[in-house]
Amino acid sequence: MLMGAVMAGYSQSTEPGPEQDSDQERQLSLAVDFLKQGLLVAFPTETVYGLGADANREEALARLYAVKGRPTSHPVIVHLSRMEELERWSRGPLELAFRLAEQFWPGPMTLILPRAANVSSSLTGGQDSVGLRIPSHPLALALLSRSGPLAAPSANKFGKLSPTTAEAVRQGLGAEVAAVLDGGPCQVGIESTIISLLHEVPHILRPGMLLPEDVSAACGLEVVLSYLPDHSSPVVKAPGTLPSHYSPDTPVVLVPEADLQSTLEQLTQAGLSISLLIFQQNAALADCGCVAESLVVEPSAEPYARLLYARLKSLDQPGRSYIIVEQPPLGQAWDGVNDRLRRAAHGNHLQALPGPDLEKQP
Repeated sequence: MLMGAVMAGYSQSTEPGPEQDSDQERQLSLAVDFLKQGLLVAFPTETVYGLGADANREEALARLYAVKGRPTSHPVIVHLSRMEELERWSRGPLELAFRLAEQFWPGPMTLILPRAANVSSSLTGGQDSVGLRIPSHPLALALLSRSGPLAAPSANKFGKLSPTTAEAVRQGLGAEVAAVLDGGPCQVGIESTIISLLHEVPHILRPGMLLPEDVSAACGLEVVLSYLPDHSSPVVKAPGTLPSHYSPDTPVVLVPEADLQSTLEQLTQAGLSISLLIFQQNAALADCGCVAESLVVEPSAEPYARLLYARLKSLDQPGRSYIIVEQPPLGQAWDGVNDRLRRAAHGNHLQALPGPDLEKQP
């Protein structure tokens, strides 16, 4: 097999037959062999595709950071297959951790816990805490049950768009990974909700598609939304929380609905070519002269999140000056989406354009 080859995998929409079962077993066996050699295997989760390395092998972790181009001070999440493994990786608070795990695992939730003494600092960015989760994708669980715990950040170069298909992994990493398990498109589409249990009450460090009110109900405690831009809390480094992240090559600029028409008119006057992501009620604006390609979407948080990275990838084309994105609605259902878009657009501003409004608001 060629390095980086996509291995046809499990479809969540159909029941596998005996022949598919046998083929999947062969692929999983080969993937585990690669992992035990210290190589990297990309695999699907319900959120995004992960780049897996044996969490107990230092040389594999070194390769993982090198291939990603990830700073070694930036922690990675350890993926498990069974809740009982919490006790091997963490020294508590396990009662609260199990309460949340029973409600949301397998699923798109990562818990930050005090690390056990045997947990490598290569996984934790030098911190005394570790991120743990159990994904729900059946192919991920099948792999983890055979391989053991895997360190698995998103399967892309550091800071770039996370892949939600096997083909996107192949395009981004190629032969730098030993194999890519194909489990179809990811169903959640953005990364997991990260919850820190290092304080007296849970802190959500990175929003995902779990609602804070549901987290609060599950643990019986008020939840602190540490991800809000104006929030101040004890510093805990967590994956995907740097100011600039999840970025396509073309600069992303967020524009409020009220400013869309004037902004597009100014871009047209300036002779620029842009890509546009807007909601249905403003579909007519896709006819502006500056718009080379557009995607018109429904204002619903779950489908928007599921396709967000795929849409940004499709709009990221050579020759485009910007990807203009209509600012999504506010509210906790949209916090995960808005967090990813804010980081994707970090530091990007429209150049001075003709007309009365010369600058885009940051």
